[in-house]
Amino acid sequence: MDARQFELENLRKDITEHSLQLRAIIQDINACTGPLAELHKLNSFGRSKIAILREFIDRLGELAKEDKDSTLLKESILHREQFASIMDLFKKANIKTMLQIEKDSREQLLKRTEKSVVRQRQQKRDKETLVKQSSNITDQLFSISRQLADTTKQSADTLDSLITSSDSVSGTQEELKVTGSAITQSGKLLAKYERREFTDKILVCFAFLFFLSCVFYIVHKRLF
Repeated sequence: MDARQFELENLRKDITEHSLQLRAIIQDINACTGPLAELHKLNSFGRSKIAILREFIDRLGELAKEDKDSTLLKESILHREQFASIMDLFKKANIKTMLQIEKDSREQLLKRTEKSVVRQRQQKRDKETLVKQSSNITDQLFSISRQLADTTKQSADTLDSLITSSDSVSGTQEELKVTGSAITQSGKLLAKYERREFTDKILVCFAFLFFLSCVFYIVHKRLF
C-alpha cells in the first residue's frame, strides 16, 4: 500500500469516527435538560468536532481533484452531503434544547413567584387574625374592667346603706338595749362588708394593672 492509499484509508476512518462522535454529541444535546452552561459545553465540544470533520472532508476532496478520481470525488461529495445533514441536526438540536431550557426556567420562575404570592397572602391573613384577636382581647379587658367597677359601686352603695342604718340605730338607745342581738349581728355584717370592700379594691387594682399590661403588650406587638 503506497502513501496516498494509506492517507485515504486514514481519512475515511477519521471521517467515520468523527461523524459518529458528532452524532453522539447531538444526542447528548437533545437529552440535555440544563443548565445553559452544560449546553454551551456540549456546543463547544461539538463545534470542535465539526471543524476537524470539515478538514478531513476537504482533504478528501483535494485528493480526489489531485488524482482526478471520479469515484473518490463522488465519495467526497457524499461525505459533504452527510456533513451538511449532520450540521442541520446539530443546529436543530441546539435550538430545541435551548427553547426547552428557557421554557423550564420560565415555569420554575413562575412557580417561585406564585409561591411567594401565596406566602405573602398567608402572612397578611395571619396579621389580620392577630389584629382581630388583639382587638377582642382589648374588648374583653374593658368589659372586665366595667364589671369590676359596677361591683365596687354596688359594694359602696351597700356600705352607705349599712352606715345609715347604723346611725339610726345609734339614735335610739332604748331600741338598742331591746334589740342588742340584732345590733351585734348588724355590726358583724358591717365588718364583713368592709372587708369585702377592701378585697374589691384590691381586685380592682390587680385588674387595672392586668389591663395596662395587656394594652402595653398589644401596642408593643403592633409597633414592633
